[in-house]
Amino acid sequence: MQNQTILKELFLSGLSDLPTLHLPLFLFFLLIYLLTVIWNLLIIVLVATDSHLHVPMYFFLGNLASLDLCSSSVIVPRMLFDLHTKRRKITTTACMTQLFFFIFFSFYETFLLSIMSYDRYIAICKPLHYIEIMSWKMCLYLICSGWFLSFIYSSVHTFYAFKLTFCESDIIESFFCDLPQLFQISCSDIFINILLIFFLGGFLAMGNLIMTFFPYVYIFKTVLKMKVKGNRSKVFSTCTPHLTVVIIYYVSVCFNYFQPNGGHQFAGNKVVSMFYTVILPLLNPLIYSLRNQDFRTAFRDVLRKIIPNAI
Repeated sequence: MQNQTILKELFLSGLSDLPTLHLPLFLFFLLIYLLTVIWNLLIIVLVATDSHLHVPMYFFLGNLASLDLCSSSVIVPRMLFDLHTKRRKITTTACMTQLFFFIFFSFYETFLLSIMSYDRYIAICKPLHYIEIMSWKMCLYLICSGWFLSFIYSSVHTFYAFKLTFCESDIIESFFCDLPQLFQISCSDIFINILLIFFLGGFLAMGNLIMTFFPYVYIFKTVLKMKVKGNRSKVFSTCTPHLTVVIIYYVSVCFNYFQPNGGHQFAGNKVVSMFYTVILPLLNPLIYSLRNQDFRTAFRDVLRKIIPNAI
């Protein structure tokens, strides 16, 4: 068997090989990232400072905004750096570090979305017991459990990804480090890695998926029993944004990970990956806040404090 050189540096293929597109793409995604940071920070500040938003639903929404801010910062700055410098070179250590945080925040988002579904279920189906069940102690317990499970899940995948060797190709067909693309260029056995994705990832992801959608069965049953249309519309106004975010997130992730791989699909995979890693962190706060009366009121109050005669 011939000796193989184990690579310590890899190259990201990036978004495009056309030099003329680098500057427009850089400016476009810089704008997207700045809007993501500003909008999510606004959500966090409003939830933290407005006493009317000091309820579990907005506490979880503030956590989602923090999560979107962090997950976007794991991917976009590196992508902007590569577009600007045209280097695209990344060490295996830096690649694994990015992989760890990407998996960490991605798994935590699925867990947080399931918590938000449970919160809506208690608020709508058991309103008299809502304060007792969704106490601040319970909220903190759920959030800490999500962080802990995400840390363990990401650590396991990253640990076994560190064992991979890259000696045949050094080009990752993506703009960030992700497991499927790393598997494609690995020259070592990936059986354990695949096993972890199917059993550990499948079990936990399916659990979060069931916990996310199953409460809505009871929510819709409760809504159909309501006689007052105003109550129905109020319930739908709080559930629709969450369902929208959940469906968009799961559809884009499933489309990216559960399809046959092929060279002709690299461009499509990049587009889908870009959607849920770059665009969705911007859409989440917009979906939740634009039609939310509490957020609009809180935002107007902040403007009045900053500019007294603005409104």
